[in-house]
Amino acid sequence: MKESELILQAKKGEAEAFGTLYDTYAPAIYRFVLFKVGTKSDAEDVTHQVFLKAWKSMKKYRDEGHPFSSWLYRIAQNTVIDHYRSNRSHANIDTLPEDTLSEMPGFEENVDRGLQVEFVRRAIRELDDTGQNVLLMKFVNDLSNKEISATLQKSEGAIRVIQHRALKQLKTILEKHAGNNHTTHKV
Repeated sequence: MKESELILQAKKGEAEAFGTLYDTYAPAIYRFVLFKVGTKSDAEDVTHQVFLKAWKSMKKYRDEGHPFSSWLYRIAQNTVIDHYRSNRSHANIDTLPEDTLSEMPGFEENVDRGLQVEFVRRAIRELDDTGQNVLLMKFVNDLSNKEISATLQKSEGAIRVIQHRALKQLKTILEKHAGNNHTTHKV
């Protein structure tokens, strides 16, 4: 069944159709949320909230020419913000399991081939939220610039600029961390 048909059925309240959409998008939304909140239990809770909000809002969903995933990522982004407001805690990307990044082929190479995953996690944490979101959506969840622009409600050109700047900033941060670790001989 095509996604557009599933969306129409879900809008009519058909739980099975929404369940299929959930099965399709939950892993990517979970990875995005995990990077933002830092712990598996928080990521599971927030992801659950994202899909609960999506289910409750399905009747209001309107196809505006953007992928359905963009709507879910927007809900996820807002739910992460709500999570921080209610918990007043900070993301700890250092607590991510080592294999979270290693399961994403090409991610380390796209960032900087010679650096360890630990440095990447710390460096990503130093980026502003928009830069983090763009890089995570692009390189972790493999979204297109069109999907990212719809999610963040910015033009595709702006997304390319944000991505370029964030990658440049990330490279600088990674080089700084690598230099600090080489001089102190800590790995």
